[in-house]
Amino acid sequence: MPSRQILTVPNLITLLRLCCLPIFLWLLFSVEDRGAAAWLLGGLGATDWVDGWVARRFNQQSNFGAIFDPSVDRCLFIVSVFAVMIDKSIPVWFCVAVLVREIFVSGAMSIATLFGMQRFAVNIWGKRYTFLLMFAVPLILLGKADGAGSQWVTTAGWICGIPALVMSYTTAFAYAPQIRKQLHAGRALRRG
Repeated sequence: MPSRQILTVPNLITLLRLCCLPIFLWLLFSVEDRGAAAWLLGGLGATDWVDGWVARRFNQQSNFGAIFDPSVDRCLFIVSVFAVMIDKSIPVWFCVAVLVREIFVSGAMSIATLFGMQRFAVNIWGKRYTFLLMFAVPLILLGKADGAGSQWVTTAGWICGIPALVMSYTTAFAYAPQIRKQLHAGRALRRG
């Protein structure tokens, strides 16, 4: 059962990941090193599972962490996609499609939660598309760094990115009835 504790190792890991966001932006815009920015972003995506694993493994799950971790993940994701769009590393249409979906679903979840929606777990397709996009964006960015094999890296990024984009919208539509159901469950629970 999750505790009310805030100062846990998993929450510290999540905070450290969040603190890497300004470093990513600095590398991308001030240093103008797309390669380093891509590697950092890829590392942040690859370590997304660490805080959750530590929480479960060492029984440090918390109510705060259950909200903090996905919020930080969304923040990292939205800011990084917006940043690579400004940098013109990835086509605007792709970034806009990703951002519209993320902002719409995050907004719907937040509003529904305010109206008493019971939280529910992300489905497996939601996890898969997130995993693919967390690698697609850094790969495409790395391909724009014009290093050795940049064309292959860019191709690998698009092989991950296009299916991920399709899955992201499919899951968004699948969440709509679930949000409605959990909203009714939350209201029923409040009524007693």
